[in-house]
Amino acid sequence: MSFTPLLHHAEATAHLSRDPVMREVMARVGELGVLTPTPDPFGTLIRSVTGQQLSVKAAASIHARLVEHLGEVSPETLLRSEGEALRGVGLSWAKVRTVKAIAEAAQTGAVDFDHLATLPDEEIIAELTPLHGIGRWTVEMFLMFALARPDVFSMGDLALRQGLARLHPHLQSYEVMELWQPYRTLAARYIWADNARVKGGGEPVGSL
Repeated sequence: MSFTPLLHHAEATAHLSRDPVMREVMARVGELGVLTPTPDPFGTLIRSVTGQQLSVKAAASIHARLVEHLGEVSPETLLRSEGEALRGVGLSWAKVRTVKAIAEAAQTGAVDFDHLATLPDEEIIAELTPLHGIGRWTVEMFLMFALARPDVFSMGDLALRQGLARLHPHLQSYEVMELWQPYRTLAARYIWADNARVKGGGEPVGSL
């Protein structure tokens, strides 16, 4: 599934501007950067998992210590590393189990990370959610920020659900989704950014 990120970003911006409510949000927030697909889906998913539920600064610090400890973030180095050593760089036991599960899936071929980006969104979700500690929300963030998929909107994200209710209180969620398809990823990013203007923060912790 190949596309030109800059072209899709421009198309997405134009499409979302047709919704007067979203157009106001976009005017308040300003231009958002263009997302581009990662060249390393495996390493990016590991980084996303290690950074979840942490501040951006804490997530970066732990990932830096992980890289220093492993030398290279790969299935082999993760599986060779003892759990206590991974705990020592700052990972919780839950995250240790998750990164080990991802590494094992990559090493055994249960998940082919080299070809993962060629699959449709729902197939990627089906590939990754059986792994320990990987839920649909995690994969949806991965689709958005690692693979730069243009039409992902996580209904499992509380801030997004609240944003829908705030922006379009008189519409059902499926009606709003129809308005924003096929560029719901950018719509989600604008909702997070608009929330940040009022509450502080930004895009989801762990996003890349």
